[in-house]
Amino acid sequence: MFFSLALILLAGLSLGWICKKIGLPPLIGMIAAGILIGPYGLNFLDANTLAIGADLRKIALLVILTRAGLNLNLDDLKKCSVPAILMAFVPATCEIIGTVILAPMILHITWIEAAVLGSVIAAVSPAVVVPRMIKLIEQGYGTRQAVPQMILAGSSLDDIYVIVLFSVFSSMAAGGSFQPAMLLDIPVSIVLGLAGGAACGWTLGRFYSKISLRKEICAIQFYAITFLFSVTPVYIIPKKAQKAPIKQIRYHF
Repeated sequence: MFFSLALILLAGLSLGWICKKIGLPPLIGMIAAGILIGPYGLNFLDANTLAIGADLRKIALLVILTRAGLNLNLDDLKKCSVPAILMAFVPATCEIIGTVILAPMILHITWIEAAVLGSVIAAVSPAVVVPRMIKLIEQGYGTRQAVPQMILAGSSLDDIYVIVLFSVFSSMAAGGSFQPAMLLDIPVSIVLGLAGGAACGWTLGRFYSKISLRKEICAIQFYAITFLFSVTPVYIIPKKAQKAPIKQIRYHF
């Protein structure tokens, strides 16, 4: 496994550096490296590394979104709060609705499968948007009008919104039936997730303001709490589709 992880890092960084030198985004080189050494390429990765691929992708998403949140200032968010919210929900919703309408006619799939496809299409790539917007913030481009902050906040909310929709639609597709209670997953998980994140951020801010710790320790603690949020149940909804006699706990990140 260690050889595979080292190969992933070295190949990704090397091809990313080559793409940057020839004027292409480094992400293209990293994607090419994954295809090249992956199971559909040279197949250099062992089975253990491939088995934890889903967990590695989730960790990468958590790190990217956490980095986006740490680079946002509350005063800047107040300037662009409404446009950022509209950017997060309106485009993704329109894309999903359009896919649900057109995909069954073009691809001959069911509407729930079209909804799952639409939630995938509507997702914004945080690996592309977040580093670019952070770079613009550091360079000062558009910061007076809070343009990169708006895009950064909107794309982060868009990812969370689409992930929740994808989880709901996937559950509906797996169960084969539609239950109105499933739609409660969307607003409840988003509202409670935002409330829990805000409370945790405020608590950590007060804690770090009174106790002096090294930045490395703070970063480790912060990411540990982020990982806990991704697996902690945050709301309770009855799953009538499974005919459960009591309320079952479900969670989404």
